[in-house]
Amino acid sequence: MTDPLTRLRQLQAADLPVHGGRTLAYVYDSGLPDVDAIGREAVAAYAGSNGLDPTAFPSMLQMENELVGYACGLLDAPDTAVGTVTSGGTESVLLAVQGARDARPDVVRPRMVIPSTAHAAFHKAAHYFGVEPVVVPVGPDFRADADAMAAAIDESTVLVVASAPSYAHGVVDPVPAIAAAAAAAGVRCHVDACIGGWVLPFAPRIGRDVPPWTFAVEGVTSISVDTHKYAYAPKGTSLLLHRTPELRRPQYFASAAWPGYTMLNSTLQSTKSGGPLAGAWAVTQAIGSEGYAALAGQVFEAVDLVVAGIAALPPLRLVAHPDSTLVAFTTDDTLDPFTLIDELVARGWFVQPQLSFAGLPATVHLSLSAATLPHVPEFLDALAAAVEAAVAAGPVAVDAGVADFVTALDPTTLSDDDFDGLLAFAGLAGEGVALPDRMAPVNALLDLASPATREAVLVAFLDRLSRPVRATI
Repeated sequence: MTDPLTRLRQLQAADLPVHGGRTLAYVYDSGLPDVDAIGREAVAAYAGSNGLDPTAFPSMLQMENELVGYACGLLDAPDTAVGTVTSGGTESVLLAVQGARDARPDVVRPRMVIPSTAHAAFHKAAHYFGVEPVVVPVGPDFRADADAMAAAIDESTVLVVASAPSYAHGVVDPVPAIAAAAAAAGVRCHVDACIGGWVLPFAPRIGRDVPPWTFAVEGVTSISVDTHKYAYAPKGTSLLLHRTPELRRPQYFASAAWPGYTMLNSTLQSTKSGGPLAGAWAVTQAIGSEGYAALAGQVFEAVDLVVAGIAALPPLRLVAHPDSTLVAFTTDDTLDPFTLIDELVARGWFVQPQLSFAGLPATVHLSLSAATLPHVPEFLDALAAAVEAAVAAGPVAVDAGVADFVTALDPTTLSDDDFDGLLAFAGLAGEGVALPDRMAPVNALLDLASPATREAVLVAFLDRLSRPVRATI
């Protein structure tokens, strides 16, 4: 029998690399192997510890309070601020929405006002907790329209949301105006800083202007910030901070309505491994404020170099000048972004496609890390070569009949056989989990579909990927 760790390494060989600065989505790499080793050792040391009961594992409570306290300093939080460590940005968002709903039991049909660029986690929260999302279009600069959001607030609104920055375009919303409108209506205002919250506070230290977004802005009642992004901690931890304990209180769940122990939870989880918390605490201790300022300088330098490199390639166009570490760009009619992405992947660079939406073009999305900086010249060389190859190949052509079929689909009426046919059209059918070598035809087809059809097709695909492998252990 193969040694389990050997088998593990064999399986992992097919994954994207999490170090080396060439995976520009999903992972965030400090480029500091010693710090990574500290984080992994801390995760292992606390893998068996359980955050369900802080009186049983007081060291976990101490680490959580210290981590939250450090974040309070970063985010200009008042002395009254409190916070909770969660499993990731989505859980932080879910709890912010759930807490806002439960703070207003008088509202029968609660609503939240969100910009159209708000993270999909808010739609997930709406689905789970029955809070209707009132989606407000953003302005031409991709920032939330503060006046339109203020006009959308009514007596059923329990939460107003802003991003710092928005994931899709990397820009910070006008938080002061949004928070002021929420405060005037007596409504909570949550700032989703999951991806920017641990890097934007260091930007002013290195001479970069950032629009105001922290607790220094009156009316901001809660902020989410992920430590497994630009705090460079192991997956998965995030923080949800509230301005006061009273604002956090509806987040808690307690139940003594059974003969067992009284359940008391600060998050959606009950049992939760102490590993991620210990990893985040250890990494932040190891890097420290000066270290984070240095890492911020590196990633912002990488952003500036990449932005300049995109400007030097005429077929490419920056969608918005980034306020943070996320870069989104699109292409002209000589090529399509999906072919360009395939060409970058072929050259060893993983970047993320973003499909067209509500009249906005499809884009190429980059999440840069400090570890990317030394490799930026290589990336820009690869980008130039990928552009040349994509122009030579020409845009992906979808058969007119298939295009008409896809655009006319009503996903609510499709059967499993219909989904199998769609997956076959998209090149996603067959045995196993292998994807096509070239994803451009798949993405071009999905790009034609409505958002609802995209969701249905990808859910069907995920369902077919997630099937048991029966084996003897």
